[in-house]
Amino acid sequence: MAAEHMVDVEVLTPEGEVFRGEARQVSTRTAVGELGILANHAPLLASLRPTELRLHVSDSETKRYAQAHGWLQVFGNQAKLLVEEALDPDQLDVGTLKEQLADAEQRLAESEEGSGAHARAEKDRQRAEAFLAIAEG
Repeated sequence: MAAEHMVDVEVLTPEGEVFRGEARQVSTRTAVGELGILANHAPLLASLRPTELRLHVSDSETKRYAQAHGWLQVFGNQAKLLVEEALDPDQLDVGTLKEQLADAEQRLAESEEGSGAHARAEKDRQRAEAFLAIAEG
């Protein structure tokens, strides 16, 4: 159980657990904007967008991740983030991300709006743009 000024946090991907522990604050991005989760936050279910996830584990330590699309659930002083990816920023390669962005933009231009291929290309473009901004710094 988290201390009264802390929130229990889990960050999960299809590959497994990325983080489990307490944090003073969780900073992420939802479909409607930036969000900060503190201890005893109101219950919430939100769609997550690619961004830099920041877990403020203490006054002097912040864990950072490149977060892909996913979901956030906050309930009972627990924050669970279920995301497609959560990578250490040091793992990001600018060259690869630029290639992924170009590929996504090409697929977006070639696909029919409203199609599944168009939606996937848009998600891939959002991810590549966010991860590239994190990698460049």
